[in-house]
Amino acid sequence: MEKKDFVPVELYDYPLPRELIAKYPIEPRDHSRLMVLNRQTGEIKHDYFYNLDKYLREGDLLVLNDTKVIPARLLGRKKTGGRVEVLLNRKLPEENRWHALIGGKKIKPGLEIFIGNSLKAVVIRQVEGPLFEIELTAEDGNVMDKIYQLGKIPIPPYLEREEEPIDRRRYQTIFARKEGSVAAPTASLHFTDRVFEKLRQKGVSVAFVTLHVGLGTFKPIKVKNVLEHRVDPEYVEVPPEVVEKIKETKGRGGRVVAVGTTVVRALETAGYRPFKGFTDLYIKPGYRFKVVDAMITNFHLPKSSLLVLVATFAGRDLIMKAYRIAVEKGYRFYSYGDAMLIV
Repeated sequence: MEKKDFVPVELYDYPLPRELIAKYPIEPRDHSRLMVLNRQTGEIKHDYFYNLDKYLREGDLLVLNDTKVIPARLLGRKKTGGRVEVLLNRKLPEENRWHALIGGKKIKPGLEIFIGNSLKAVVIRQVEGPLFEIELTAEDGNVMDKIYQLGKIPIPPYLEREEEPIDRRRYQTIFARKEGSVAAPTASLHFTDRVFEKLRQKGVSVAFVTLHVGLGTFKPIKVKNVLEHRVDPEYVEVPPEVVEKIKETKGRGGRVVAVGTTVVRALETAGYRPFKGFTDLYIKPGYRFKVVDAMITNFHLPKSSLLVLVATFAGRDLIMKAYRIAVEKGYRFYSYGDAMLIV
């Protein structure tokens, strides 16, 4: 293998004191800190998210992900009484069919798992390892209603705590409407009505796409060569009206500002055409961006595909420098942490 075909995963590692991992969200949402990076000049500024409008321009288009996190963690039992945890990962086209991670032994096709008194999961087939295709049925009422009633929000494992009432509200964007994610599009968690109003007054337009976030978002890169990593497929919808808005924005010299890595991947998958389907786009060194001009993102885990994406967009040296500064200045990291704007 030639050297240019090898990018060591260690290049995307950094030391992070555990106390900088945000265990709980800050109140109010828009009081998180905002680090602003300029890709051209390398300048780094420090501000707060409620001042986002200062850094966007009239004619810019802000694109957000309107997916909604579901309470995908279901605690069930077998007929024998043995406890089983079912973690919904991805909704399938067939009604009430899901890919789900199932913990425990002797998980085989035909196994029935009882969740509460009114929801049942039947294992259809093993997909890979602990990932299975299941069918959910509700004795009385709608399956999704039962999931909301019986399930828990699958907050990230690095929070090292159980779901609490605050997570139902705060591990969700204020504009979430399309059910299907098992993890939040975290860059959007900072937005409030006040922030949107200030952007509207500035002349910034807003559009929505959908990407249902799967559990793969937490998957670290385990190969030594970053270029060999693969990401799990996730469902995307980029509607025709959003494509038209993007073309209009570009035509008049405005910028397309993607809110979060999910929106970056959705827009880059679609290009300049409407898209509905699954994407496994992995943005890695060498990728040329077609649509996105600027992005808002959180601070990501070391050796993750999300950090690789951001570093590919902004330049690895600048991003790793920004992360070192963020640690020095006590920024809050990960899903409930602070934000970064890259222009």
